[in-house]
Amino acid sequence: MDSENQTQVTEFILLGITDKQELEFILFGVLLPVYLITLSANMLIIMVVLVNRHLQTPMYFFLCNLSFLDICYSSTSLPKSLKDFFLERKTISFGGCMAQMYISLSLGMVECFLLAVMACDRYVAICHPLNYTIIMNWAVCIKIAISAWVAGFLLSVISLIFTVFLPFCGHNRINHSTCEIRAVVILACADIRLMELIGFVTSVFVLIVPFCIIIFSYAQIIVAILKISSVDGRFKAFSTCTSHLTVVILFYGTAIVTYLRPRSMVSEEKDKIVSMFYGAFIPMLNPLIYTLRNNDVKGALRKTTGTKLFSLIGR
Repeated sequence: MDSENQTQVTEFILLGITDKQELEFILFGVLLPVYLITLSANMLIIMVVLVNRHLQTPMYFFLCNLSFLDICYSSTSLPKSLKDFFLERKTISFGGCMAQMYISLSLGMVECFLLAVMACDRYVAICHPLNYTIIMNWAVCIKIAISAWVAGFLLSVISLIFTVFLPFCGHNRINHSTCEIRAVVILACADIRLMELIGFVTSVFVLIVPFCIIIFSYAQIIVAILKISSVDGRFKAFSTCTSHLTVVILFYGTAIVTYLRPRSMVSEEKDKIVSMFYGAFIPMLNPLIYTLRNNDVKGALRKTTGTKLFSLIGR
């Protein structure tokens, strides 16, 4: 036992999504276009908001934050996963694994906070329209955005510290395509119940609290929308809100399934698929959902790019 305990893990071996090479080539053919669309679509949204003055409002400011986050989130692990499809032995250094885990976890937490902030922004805009510019002024928006980013990266430090100091005793085969925290900590040759408790409490705070804020905000929004006498007004309000709700359901649904299930219900193989979905597909779907459901963004895209492509897509 002493010799095993003295073994220092300097790198991890990633087992990947599948051990069949032909399936890995198929996944590469699927995920590479997904990644390229993610980068181009999110960068396009940021550019369009920056060059169109009428889109420089709190709602689109937070949307730009979300787009920038999605670019960073997908770039944290997807490029390495794409490269690993062509490698027989998929490895990552201990430090690289911890960095990837920390950045992914931090960005995931930031997204939870941003989605809640976006719901609150819509609540103020629809339920208190006369006071909207006073409540959601630029100073407040910038402070809220900075707070969301700082809170996400600070909270993740707790999980990082506990994981870094876990003894791995030579166990270094991660049954995952990335350094996902739950796939890493189960390799430790120590009692991880405290780590699991900390992870559960953090997940409740980061997932359930913002989710409840979103539900409360949209309950009030729906009541306010139903009181709008204009059919066009109700349609425009619902259109904007359904875009955000679609993103919320996709993100929170996969995150809650991943991080709030008891260990007895965890399936490592299914977790890899779910992780790939929210790590690769959700960052791509976010800008597409907001574009297809938002006439202001589609109009700005047509104006900026000089094409009717987006109006055709949105029909």
